Amino acid sequence: MCTSITFTTQNHYFGRNLDYEFSYGEEIVILPRNYPISFRYSEGKKRHYALLGMAHIHEGYPLFYDGFNEKGLAIAGLNFVGNAKYNKPMNEGCDVAQYEFILYVLSSFETVEQVKQSLLTLNICDTPYNETYPCAELHYLIADKKESIVVEFQKDGTHVYENSIGVLTNNPSYNIHLALLNQYMGITS
Repeated sequence: MCTSITFTTQNHYFGRNLDYEFSYGEEIVILPRNYPISFRYSEGKKRHYALLGMAHIHEGYPLFYDGFNEKGLAIAGLNFVGNAKYNKPMNEGCDVAQYEFILYVLSSFETVEQVKQSLLTLNICDTPYNETYPCAELHYLIADKKESIVVEFQKDGTHVYENSIGVLTNNPSYNIHLALLNQYMGITS
């Protein structure tokens, strides 16, 4: 099971495992600051933060699984199969295809607070990368040195949870993770 974790002591730490028995051809990808990137529904970015992450490269385009940027903002997408639901494009300037979400966040924002504000108007679209690569059904752990959130796009809308435990795994939804974890609060050694 894939798991992502974040915690802060004197430094901020963020990590994840990609727990698959086979490879998707993933590789470490570095995008230097201001390296030209393109998005399906908006103008490409000529100015953005430098970022590093794990991605599958298809036809020169990085399909990120996770990553962090030069400002310390980090994000990981974890399986949310059967629960993730994305919207149709609205063509109003705030559309981002699902496969672009990680790249969009890391190239655009410095803090979790900025991401939360953007989610008020951002429309994550159900547009696949191509016929071979459908939308990945994911939920996301997003963190910086001050806070951590979980973002889930579901049929009843976008859910943003303050991530008090600093962990996210695959299914189920974060609120169910918390309820299940609560069952073990009284256990001691």
